[in-house]
Amino acid sequence: MNDDTNLSASTISDDDLTALALSADPHPTIDPHVAPWRPVADAFTGLLPDWYMPTPSGSHRGKGAKIAIGVIIASFVIVNALGLCITNGFLTIA
Repeated sequence: MNDDTNLSASTISDDDLTALALSADPHPTIDPHVAPWRPVADAFTGLLPDWYMPTPSGSHRGKGAKIAIGVIIASFVIVNALGLCITNGFLTIA
C-alpha cells in the first residue's frame, strides 16, 4: 500500500528496523561511569528530557486571564446545573 516512489533514498524500511531490533542485544552492559542524560534532576527540571517534555516556563497569567477562565468555567457549571446542553454551541434543553 506504500508508494515507494515518493520516498527518499535514505528511508529505512520496516523490515530493516525489525531486523535491527531483533539483532540487538537484549541485555546490554552499560558502563557505570557514563554521564547521565541530565546530571541534575530536581523539582524544577523534572525527570524527562527537555526534547520530550519541556518544563513550564514559569510565566504567570495576569489577573484578567484568571477572571476570564473563572467566568468560562462558572458558566459551564451553571449551564449544566440548570440541565441545559451547550455541546454544539447552541443552548438547548438536555
